[in-house]
Amino acid sequence: MDIKGWNDRYLSQTEAARAEITSPTPLLAETARQLPPGKALDLACGTGRNALWLAANGWQVTAVDGSAAAIEILREEAARRALTVDAHVADLQAGEYQIAEAAWDFIAICYYLQRDLIEHAKRGVAPGGTLLVIVHISEPGDEPRPTRLERGQLGAYFQGWEVLHYFEGKPNDPSHRRSVAEVVARRPKS
Repeated sequence: MDIKGWNDRYLSQTEAARAEITSPTPLLAETARQLPPGKALDLACGTGRNALWLAANGWQVTAVDGSAAAIEILREEAARRALTVDAHVADLQAGEYQIAEAAWDFIAICYYLQRDLIEHAKRGVAPGGTLLVIVHISEPGDEPRPTRLERGQLGAYFQGWEVLHYFEGKPNDPSHRRSVAEVVARRPKS
């Protein structure tokens, strides 16, 4: 879906649909609870369910998404909750947001696949920091799609990193039904 499609989707959401931003991605919450709060970057953040949860749990959060409508919802919700989230509208595919190198203690990319973004995010994680990536994967018999990886592909991005969690299968997230690949990996300190 292009940015206009995402904007239209977010603008048409009902209040019930917007209420989903109250619960974070389960793997993100589980991972972040095990880390000391620091600087977090939420890429392709949508309406900010993960960014808001991180901010409420002591993280200094920057959130980026290409949808202006999603970022507006995030800003409104952050203000309503008296949370600070540095939210940016930027087309990640066009490279409109530059990830500072070795600047982030925790970076999350949840349910968004842009292959080169994974490499940029890896460079953005500080030594000893953590990167969490969740992408949809193809089911047996599916036609290849640019928005999905094949089974086993996500792990190949993390050669030389300490993989803390790797999973492929049905997600433990009620807002997603398609099979996923998940990785939580720590950048080497040296």
